[in-house]
Amino acid sequence: MLRLQSDLVELVEAAIDGRLDQIEAQWDARPSLGVVMAARPYPESPVTGDVISGLGDVPASAKVFHAGTTLDAQGQVLSAGGRVLCVAALGDSVRDAQANAYAGVAKVTWANEFHRNDIGWRAIAREG
Repeated sequence: MLRLQSDLVELVEAAIDGRLDQIEAQWDARPSLGVVMAARPYPESPVTGDVISGLGDVPASAKVFHAGTTLDAQGQVLSAGGRVLCVAALGDSVRDAQANAYAGVAKVTWANEFHRNDIGWRAIAREG
C-alpha cells in the first residue's frame, strides 16, 4: 500500500465496474518493507488488552497499519489479536526501507509485544 500512488477508490470503483483494464495503477519504484508486531505468545493464544504506546512517536518515514487493535473507553489503543500492527516504510534501497521500518518499530511498545529483527535480510544480501 505504501508504494501505491494512484487513488485507491478509483481503482476499486474501476474493479467493481469491470473496467480495471482501462486504467493503470501508478506505483512508487522504491522498495518497501513491513515489520509485523505481534502479541506473545503468537500464534498460540496471544495476550490481548495491552495498552499500546508510542504510536504518535513513529517517524514520518514509517507508516503504521493496524490489524489486531481496538480502542478502550478512554480512547487508548489496545492489542486485540495476534498480528497487532505492521510498521512499513519506503527507502532508496531495501536496507534503507528496513532501517526506516525498524525506526518506527522502536517507538511502539506494549507489554507482550514481539517482532522479528531479521525482516528483509535476504533482499539486503542480494543488494550487495
